[in-house]
Amino acid sequence: MKKHGGDSLIQVEDLSKAFSRGSDTLQVLQQISLSAEPGELIAIIGPSGCGKSTFFNILAGLISPDGGSISLNSKKVPHLRGRMAYMQQKDLLLPWRNTLDNAILGMEIQGEHKQMAREQARDLLKTFGLEGFGDRYPQELSGGMRQRVALMRTILCKKDILLLDEPFGALDAITRSIMQKWLLKVWGQFGPSILLVTHDVDEALILADRIYVMTSRPASIKGSLQMELERPRKITEPDMVNCKEYLLELLEDELTVPEP
Repeated sequence: MKKHGGDSLIQVEDLSKAFSRGSDTLQVLQQISLSAEPGELIAIIGPSGCGKSTFFNILAGLISPDGGSISLNSKKVPHLRGRMAYMQQKDLLLPWRNTLDNAILGMEIQGEHKQMAREQARDLLKTFGLEGFGDRYPQELSGGMRQRVALMRTILCKKDILLLDEPFGALDAITRSIMQKWLLKVWGQFGPSILLVTHDVDEALILADRIYVMTSRPASIKGSLQMELERPRKITEPDMVNCKEYLLELLEDELTVPEP
């Protein structure tokens, strides 16, 4: 879990990004700054389309920023590639691979022997609630099970930083609640630093050590909230209600309602 009192594992300062569209320029990120400690679970919330996924793509090294810096253990780096595993919004399971072989895809890409990778994955099937489903194909799995396979694949990459981009956004409310509890259990067991993008304020409050709020595009950090409440948390507890009200106030000016 989180280690207090040390230097930040990740430090992002004044990160900016714009995209050209013909003669127009779309400014997506504008001087984003945030940090994460070792073992910390960070949630990032903001309006739809504000640039949260673009921010993750920069951290992952998929696109380059126009300005700003990323530091890892106090050393400036161009991105976090090689130190992080990235779970995008869709599970991206390959339909011709069974559960076990989908789970080891990242390990194979990293050059690990396929049979050894399978043995490691097989040992984790029970932990990830997939015991007895190792030979099943994606189309035979529920949405929640597919997400567990995707997260298992991410964990098996053995990185100390996980980027999770709305991992439960496509799930129904009941399955999402189950997956949130399960994520906390897995996080407690493996101890990575997690940066989690979510549109769900309740999800951020239930899961995170710290919550950052992004503005609408061009996105910057409008505020943050340090969560000192012990887990498990209930969204109906008075302190949680107060925290939710604070976050919703930060978000209120960023949300626009289309005119009829």
